Amino acid sequence: MKLKFLLLFFALILAAPVAQASFPVQRTATVSVEAQSDENAEVLYSPAAAGQKSQGVALLLWLFLGALAAHRWYLGSPWYWNLLFIVTLGGLLVWAIIDLIDIITGNYPAKGGFKSEFW
Repeated sequence: MKLKFLLLFFALILAAPVAQASFPVQRTATVSVEAQSDENAEVLYSPAAAGQKSQGVALLLWLFLGALAAHRWYLGSPWYWNLLFIVTLGGLLVWAIIDLIDIITGNYPAKGGFKSEFW
């Protein structure tokens, strides 16, 4: 009985990836937006969507969640480099220290750059 259950379990595990859609799915959509020429129109934007990142936030993420590469995710590093950072424990702390120095000096290649203020 246990052997049948175990074989069924492994068969389901092996069949599960085949039954799902292939990855990645690419979708394209076109959106047309008309520009408004009203000078009194208020411009609203989310600070979270802003392109520039804060050095202070990156430093705090490095300090408290650096082992999970949180500062690298925040600053827009590619996922495969972040995963490698996690698996190798920050490049045996070498990459982690280089990231710390780059964040403090503002030389880290953040997607969108750093803000002019530290925080």
